[in-house]
Amino acid sequence: KVISTLLVTILGYASSLPVSDDSICAAEELAKYSIIFTGKWSQTAFPKQYPLYRPPAQWSSMLGVTHSADYSMWKKNEYASNGVRDFAEKGEAWVLMKEIEEAGEKIQSVHGIFSAPAISSGTGQTSTELEVHSRHPLVSFVVRIVPSPDWFVGIDSLNLCEGDHWVEEVSVDLFPYDAGTDSGFTFSSPNFATIPQDTVTEITCSSPSHPANSFYYPKLKILPPIAQVTMVKLKKSHLGLLAPYLNLPAKSNEIIDSVSETPLDCEVSQWSSWGLCRGLCRKTGTKIRTRFVLLQPANNGMPCPSLDEETGCEPENCV
Repeated sequence: KVISTLLVTILGYASSLPVSDDSICAAEELAKYSIIFTGKWSQTAFPKQYPLYRPPAQWSSMLGVTHSADYSMWKKNEYASNGVRDFAEKGEAWVLMKEIEEAGEKIQSVHGIFSAPAISSGTGQTSTELEVHSRHPLVSFVVRIVPSPDWFVGIDSLNLCEGDHWVEEVSVDLFPYDAGTDSGFTFSSPNFATIPQDTVTEITCSSPSHPANSFYYPKLKILPPIAQVTMVKLKKSHLGLLAPYLNLPAKSNEIIDSVSETPLDCEVSQWSSWGLCRGLCRKTGTKIRTRFVLLQPANNGMPCPSLDEETGCEPENCV
């Protein structure tokens, strides 16, 4: 009678759980992973307006969650929550953590929160561990691009369960996203709220289609990955304890050698007005106009053209 009562209680609890696509996960109940975030934001790969100081290019800490399909940290083409807005704009995590905790309490859609330290340069690595559950096999996280208006990279609901087993290892290239809450075009843009708020959108080499955009590279078909994340399932030792995966890359902030070289063409201003005509009376004189460099070329991009131009003219005020 006690067993039957217990079964009824368990089945009643199970039937009250949200039904979702990840409910078919038949892998062992728990699995642990090492998650390694690799920044690839180098001046060679992203030469346009690359932040060198105040502050230099860097990455915020990582904030992530393991969850079921009933929870969403962020989604492309949907509005960012207040927590994601605060994290993407200022790197503040308290509101986002509160949102995660409330989702876990209300609909039991969250298994755990994880975080990894910030990276003080555009290239380097940081890592931590996370735990997934057969009812919570999805992984989401965000990392802020610093400096930026409201730009970030991350993953939305990556499923680590495949039928009756957990994925052994997975790597994902990451590209920049705009949270839709700040209207700045460049890494160092001042705070200028987007009113009304826009949805989360992927930043590409041609979108936003504006020359001032720090990621605007119209000659490219696709941006090189600005970061990469790798998740590796931790093995169990013969004692049943989790043993670290021996081939994990070491945590470091060393510059990565194998980076894309993105050519950056020189950009110059419009011509100034023509200067005064100089020369002797009754003879052909010359006048000059000038322009200046807006953006220096990089990585074998198109060199700068001539910055001054001369043409013939008739001297004025001659008697």
